[in-house]
Amino acid sequence: MILPAAVVALGAPAPGLLPYAVVAMVLALVLYTIGVWGAKLAGRLRGWQLAFFWCGLASDTVGTALMWRIAGRQEYDLHALTGQLAIVLMALHATWATIALALKREGVVRGFHRFSIPVWLLWLVPFFSGAILAVRR
Repeated sequence: MILPAAVVALGAPAPGLLPYAVVAMVLALVLYTIGVWGAKLAGRLRGWQLAFFWCGLASDTVGTALMWRIAGRQEYDLHALTGQLAIVLMALHATWATIALALKREGVVRGFHRFSIPVWLLWLVPFFSGAILAVRR
C-alpha cells in the first residue's frame, strides 16, 4: 500500500496518534457497515450507500496509515496481511459499485450485497484482530 508505507517512512513511531487512529478505524466500521447493510436491507445498491463505501474506505486507509506510523514499522503477520487484503477488496468493492450505478446495470445493482457481505466479513477480521492485539499488549 503506497499511502500507509509513505506515512511510516515519515519518521519515528508516533504513539500520540493512537486516539486518532482508533477514531478513524471505528468510523470506518460504522460507515462501511451502514453502506453494506443498507444495500442488503434495501435489496439494491443506491448512491447514498456508495458514498458510505467510499467514506469507509477513506477512513480505514487513514486509520491504517496512522497505525503503521504508530508502530514505526510494517508488520507481516496475519493481521497486517488480512488488513491489506481488506483495503484492496474495499477499493474494488467501491469501484465496482460506482461502475454498476453509473452503467445502471440492474442485475448487479440488485444483487450487489452478495459481494458486499463477504468483503465486510473479511474486513472484520483485521478490525477485531487489531483490537485484540492492542489489548494483549
